[in-house]
Amino acid sequence: MTTEHREQPVTLVTGVSSGIGEAIAVRLLDGGRVVAGVSRRRPGLHHPALCWIQADLLDPTSTDAIVAAIPNPAAVVHAAGLQHSGYLGKLDPAHGEQMWRLHVDVPTRLINEFAQRLPNGARIVLLGSRTSTGVAGKSQYAATKAALDGLARSWAIELAERQITVNVIAPGPVETPMLVDPARVATPPKLPPLGRYIQPEEIADLVAFLLGPGGRSITGQRLVVCAGASL
Repeated sequence: MTTEHREQPVTLVTGVSSGIGEAIAVRLLDGGRVVAGVSRRRPGLHHPALCWIQADLLDPTSTDAIVAAIPNPAAVVHAAGLQHSGYLGKLDPAHGEQMWRLHVDVPTRLINEFAQRLPNGARIVLLGSRTSTGVAGKSQYAATKAALDGLARSWAIELAERQITVNVIAPGPVETPMLVDPARVATPPKLPPLGRYIQPEEIADLVAFLLGPGGRSITGQRLVVCAGASL
């Protein structure tokens, strides 16, 4: 990140090394935003307005490093995620704990630290899932994503007085490496009724909208993008 960009408002995005997080970072950078991207692996992105923060989000101490690097972001987008599938009788508690830590504990720690630092009018976007209402073989994953809905609505109420919006984007099957990850072999993806998988760029466009002027009155909502999968 150049000296010039360090003086501008920063959007913090987790999970920027691949998939939806990477697409979000690209979209925001192309739109003229300064992005602080968090991931374990170095992203393939190269842009003067990108600051990469290497961190393993599953390590609780990573929060301190992120806050130290970006003490007062103008927006926070939690896009980091993973999925393990399994049916009753074959559930792995370790998988459930890992997903809970990444999907629930991480954004809770981050927003708890940033809450008083965020400027009035800031934006928070959490990446949830269409499956948060329940899907066979994805109970542990669905539970963690359902928790995001409760967190977002609660935080939206708490932060409304400062005009800070909090929303969840709940995608259906998105064409990313996670779609074919061996960890979800028990529940292979199904092509949605519209006949195509959702593209990461579509989710990125919605994030950009929520962070922009058009999203200033949308808060506490769960926005489903599923290509008809929930019909």
